[in-house]
Amino acid sequence: MATPDRRIPSFDDIEAAAARLAGVCIRTPLLASPALDAATGARVLIKPEILQRTGSFKFRGAYNAIAALDEAERRRGIVTCSSGNHAQGIAAAAQLFGVPATIVMPSDAPPLKRDRTRSYGARIVPYDRATGDRDAVAAQVVEETGGVFVSPYDDPGVISGQGTAGVELVQQARELAGDPDLVLVPCGGGGLTAGIALAVQALAPSARVMTVEPDGFDDHVRSFLSGRREENAARAGSVCDALMAPRPGELTFEVNRSRVAGGVSVSDAEALAAVAYAWRDLKLVVEPGGAVALAALLSGKVDVAGRTVVVVLSGGNADPTIFARAVALAGEAEAPAVN
Repeated sequence: MATPDRRIPSFDDIEAAAARLAGVCIRTPLLASPALDAATGARVLIKPEILQRTGSFKFRGAYNAIAALDEAERRRGIVTCSSGNHAQGIAAAAQLFGVPATIVMPSDAPPLKRDRTRSYGARIVPYDRATGDRDAVAAQVVEETGGVFVSPYDDPGVISGQGTAGVELVQQARELAGDPDLVLVPCGGGGLTAGIALAVQALAPSARVMTVEPDGFDDHVRSFLSGRREENAARAGSVCDALMAPRPGELTFEVNRSRVAGGVSVSDAEALAAVAYAWRDLKLVVEPGGAVALAALLSGKVDVAGRTVVVVLSGGNADPTIFARAVALAGEAEAPAVN
């Protein structure tokens, strides 16, 4: 593959992305929840990127990255690797530009995500998540097709596109409660975190951004502590299929290491409980990976009392079987006293 762009995006890049996305991307709302306020002692605001095109924030970065290419580059086609949400974002964006897209996806990706990716006209190349190397497979596809590789997170255009969610949430928080004190972000490769961190640094520099990951895939937590990019021992094994990147991205870690206050992780059980809570109490459908920031809030992993907290729900492409498990848990659990 061609040498990737290692330039750290600026806030100007995020503003340029917002201009490209205007009229194409959904400006998702920021939702208040009196029940969560009462339960946590904080002012809690929910950013539901589950309502974005393709059901996750990923459309923002995918569209911006493709839009930033020149016409000759786009005609070569787009290649990427993804467990499902970036896949759908790239496939949908490529369809809008009328160019082919090839997606390297793990063979155990949820069928819903594979089917939705194909529905946008993309070709899927499967690989084994536990034993395969998706970057090597993607490099082979690029060599065979001549396509342009767009990283799911380690790309300035992708990061800038994700940063538009950060601009929105700061502006919306000001309308409701003033500048946020804390922003909790689900984190896989770190692209959404990087984009939001850049936006928050520019617009609300006193606010803290924190990552939330699944237990066992807490590479950002460990990387922030060590100061270098740490690997995850496992490649699979969490219900949070969207957040199982093997390590932080090179570019995203350069952005996040100096702009993110730290991170926490949550168990699969806590993620499923957050999916259940979102369905039962917020009337929102969230996939486990998209619910980890809410899980960190509900499980008390972060001290939020007296603060204005924005919780990002990053994806809503829930596998029906996993979602049914969460709903069953909601039925078995006692309703919170705050309801």
